[in-house]
Amino acid sequence: MATTWRLLDYIAVDYREAVEDGAIVNQLEYDEMLEFSATAAAAIEALPATEGSSELTAQASRLQDSIGDKAAPDAIALQARALAALLVQHYPIPLLPTAPPHFGRGRELYAQLCASCHGPAGAGDGPASAGLDPPPIDFTDEARARERSVFALYQVIDQGLEGTSMISYAGLPVEDRWALATYVGALAFPEDRADRGRRLLEGGTLGAFDLDRYVSETPAALAQKIGEENAEAIVAYLRRNPTAAQAEEPGSSLATARGLLRQSMDAYRGGDAKAAKDLALSAYLDGFEPVEPLLSARDKPLMVKIEAAMARVRTGIAASVGADELQVQVDALDGLFTEAEQVLSQQQTSALASFAAAFTILLREGLEALLIVVAIIALLRKAGRTEMLPWVHVGWTTALMAGLVTWILATWAVTISGASRELTEGFGSLLAAVVLVWVGIWMHGKSHADAWQHYVREKLSHALSRKSGVFLLGLVFIVVYREVFETILFFAAIWNQGSKGSVIAGGVTAALVLVVVGWAMMRYSRRLPIGQFFRFSSILLSVLAVVLIGKAVSALQEAGYLPVTWLEHGLRVELFGIYPTLEGVAAQLGVAAILAAGFVLSNRSAGKAHA
Repeated sequence: MATTWRLLDYIAVDYREAVEDGAIVNQLEYDEMLEFSATAAAAIEALPATEGSSELTAQASRLQDSIGDKAAPDAIALQARALAALLVQHYPIPLLPTAPPHFGRGRELYAQLCASCHGPAGAGDGPASAGLDPPPIDFTDEARARERSVFALYQVIDQGLEGTSMISYAGLPVEDRWALATYVGALAFPEDRADRGRRLLEGGTLGAFDLDRYVSETPAALAQKIGEENAEAIVAYLRRNPTAAQAEEPGSSLATARGLLRQSMDAYRGGDAKAAKDLALSAYLDGFEPVEPLLSARDKPLMVKIEAAMARVRTGIAASVGADELQVQVDALDGLFTEAEQVLSQQQTSALASFAAAFTILLREGLEALLIVVAIIALLRKAGRTEMLPWVHVGWTTALMAGLVTWILATWAVTISGASRELTEGFGSLLAAVVLVWVGIWMHGKSHADAWQHYVREKLSHALSRKSGVFLLGLVFIVVYREVFETILFFAAIWNQGSKGSVIAGGVTAALVLVVVGWAMMRYSRRLPIGQFFRFSSILLSVLAVVLIGKAVSALQEAGYLPVTWLEHGLRVELFGIYPTLEGVAAQLGVAAILAAGFVLSNRSAGKAHA
């Protein structure tokens, strides 16, 4: 599919090198056009049948005939583009990056990988270009660049060009390939035109530009709509500032989700279940996830409905349900998106809602981290090992600083994709849960005073002298950073949508509550007899382990790493990590069973030791 699309793009761009005024001006190039059009037609003929197969075949045949008749280059470009667009419509391939490409990163990659052949300015005159046949492409040739979309450049970078020195860079991360395509696509459009393009965009008279339009529309097609000078200025600006192509209004993300779900349905009807699943997952991660925190703050029940409905679509694809049945689910989602757009279109969130959202988010996320950190500090004090406390304090302070860096990056430097967020939360929760299971069972086993005294006398002193401080630091860092990471993403979503003073007040109030809770826990834990302290602490950590494993499974499901079996009318209590999926409930029950077994065995061991 991608190769056929690339052949059509190549024809649209290079045919003008072969024919001029109805005469062949380059026989080799013309023969190549005949070969490529025949190859594309044969590939289209071999695709699985869909409702658009006959039209695709007919257009491919007309393109061959037009090339054979030496039609005008503009007419061939129009036919090839139309055929490529129809091909993607009936056999979708993902066209969008998950976030605006990074122009600066593209410049770095170009200097490392491309300048030796294409030259430092992209003119095809690099030191390694001598003797290459065919010679490297001149990226500063505006006539050729006008016919090239960012997506077309991405395809060449991704797959390479057979018969040339252009190799595939599929080994690069996908975001790097998009960055390189963006940089290369800007070389033909001088930077001095960019300021005019910025003013045109900010004026709003030329229409909206989103990522879909940014990567798929050629400068030539844009020029037909807004004029040559305007198009050149817009392209010069956008390809240097791709973030300007991502509308900031929340509704734009839902439009992305709608578009990806339509592509998913097209792929599903075309028999490509894998592409359908990937597109449906992208609709959630790249379309709905960016607005989920804000929607959750304004209308939590609606957010839950949409999240569940999108999970059902992915589950339906995996279960190979009928296309009509799946379409009903997608249509229902469209209605929910409309409701969400109405909620998100409110310019401001009320002061009370902003306060409540900030207070609830920080209190909920901070409480989990606080309980674990306080338990560790109390344990070290009970053991008389206060010299280990600096490791704990370094762990949580480092996590807070890392959170600050994350906030700076997420605000000014990079966009944290939905997948990155879910994976960070998922694997962080999973690792913390595993450690807490072990620590909870261990602490329960020491809840017998005799067992604790024996452990302190025989083992603890030795154990804590062997680099276990690094372990403490790592555990505390993971636990705290996971909560800080999620808190930052939620606060970023509500910060500009309501009363900033209310958001600050809610956060400060929650922080004060957490301080009071922490102080009370430390004071109470000092008065507890050692056996009761360990018994209560082991129960607390065990509950947190069950909560975190539920959150880990949910996050990994949302990132597409685990399957989803939805439980209709199932219980959803996010505070306790309970979500209505079979996998999440099974994981929590499994961890609870492991903890129960561990408690029983530790009791027996303690009983034998006491006997």
